[in-house]
Amino acid sequence: MNFIDLLALGFSEALTPTNLGFCLLGALLGTLIGVLPGIGPTATIAVLLPITFYLPPLAGLIMLAGIYYGAQYGGSTTAILVNLPGEASSVVTAVDGYKMAQKGRAGAALAVAALGSFFAGTVATLGIAIAGPTLSSFALSFGPAEYVSLMLFGLLAATILARGPVLKAIGMILLGLLLGMVGIDASSGEERLTFNAIELFDGIDFVVIAIGLFGFAEIIENLENVEARGVLVSKLSRLWPSREDFLRAWPAVIRGTGVGTFLGVLPGGGATLASFCAYSVEKKVSKRSQEFGEGAVEGVAGPEAANNAGAQSAFIPLLTLGIPSNNMMAMMLSAFIIHGITPGPTVLQTQPEIFWGLVASMWIGNLMLVVINLPLIGVWVKLLTVPYRLLYPAILLFCCVGVYSINNRIFDVVLAAGFGLLGYAFRKAKCEPGPLLLGFVLGPLLETNIRRAMTISHGDPSVFLERPISLVLLLATAGLLVLMILPSFRRTREEAFQDEEA
Repeated sequence: MNFIDLLALGFSEALTPTNLGFCLLGALLGTLIGVLPGIGPTATIAVLLPITFYLPPLAGLIMLAGIYYGAQYGGSTTAILVNLPGEASSVVTAVDGYKMAQKGRAGAALAVAALGSFFAGTVATLGIAIAGPTLSSFALSFGPAEYVSLMLFGLLAATILARGPVLKAIGMILLGLLLGMVGIDASSGEERLTFNAIELFDGIDFVVIAIGLFGFAEIIENLENVEARGVLVSKLSRLWPSREDFLRAWPAVIRGTGVGTFLGVLPGGGATLASFCAYSVEKKVSKRSQEFGEGAVEGVAGPEAANNAGAQSAFIPLLTLGIPSNNMMAMMLSAFIIHGITPGPTVLQTQPEIFWGLVASMWIGNLMLVVINLPLIGVWVKLLTVPYRLLYPAILLFCCVGVYSINNRIFDVVLAAGFGLLGYAFRKAKCEPGPLLLGFVLGPLLETNIRRAMTISHGDPSVFLERPISLVLLLATAGLLVLMILPSFRRTREEAFQDEEA
């Protein structure tokens, strides 16, 4: 089948009434959690993972993907109108977006954000459609040794792109790898780190860790914050940007799309990193750099395009190589596994309707988000007037129901609460939990492939150096290690994250 036939197959799957309905539901839920601080897409997808078990595979994946990229749209709405980003990737949008709103140009800022996001999402999805088959064909030549080297490279790269000191990020990955070993070893039948608890014989469930680290911990942290939500009093004027806004915004959108697409593919990258990098790029290349922070339309257009491009291009390594590039893609990997699908090069060969249906749904979902977001702005802002003390019990209830529904065990709820306290302690210690989740997901895969590689080579570890692709990846990993040791690189990295937090 050629490219056009494959796209036609994807749209025929995505345009069924069931899949359209779940695409719309995912977009709406994503917008909602993007608007409301207190629970992000990671925790929401973790809660909904057990529910998708009862859905057709493609419908469940379409809904979860819609939640992820829909959250990027919702976060920009409240960032612009009330200076309250619902998503971390929208923090930088608030800098100039809220200033535009204060000057009576909220409508223009919202339209630029929506149109820029739609353009970036469309281009990034096209990138998935074009790069997917090529990378999948290349990945078919991967054996266990190549996958081991690739995962090592990905884990190390994730530590560089994680916030906080590199040593803390490495520690989080090692802890994630350790947690992934809990349970009975499939090869030897020996118990590992179970402490004789029968409930741990099958290992720790991914949803338990995810909801604990990202759901419960987020709630605890938000309860510390004093509520100060000032909804914009002035009414929205015209939503369509002026001609000057268009002329200034589109170059920024194109640059932001490029930055986001590139960073989304990298291990540890994604929407948040892309938006901050795009803002830095715009500030450096603009002839009006003095306007940044005072309502520059480029300061809205570039980051919003970047965060949506980054969110969707992150699917490329997952769908083509079966390797998650960030914690959200680790969630999506679990969703695939729940439905008995192994993401990677074989999906395009054996289940092309899954790959192309998901790609086609992204175009449809981006269009839905533009259509539903702008008319419902008033509704989203009204939701922010609800006190958080009324919201968090409902969020907590959904988290507990989501955890309990996996195995119908109170033990899992208690364990998730324990991980919630641990996640809160990590946040206080400036340790990002994302690398831990990546380590937890990739740990069993890494162990399995190491064993396979050593079995094939009859115990000879030189197999990792004899295969060319594996050797190149290991050399790249060694290069990252050398880079991390250099004081100049560490200083540059720390300065970059200090700018992000500022």
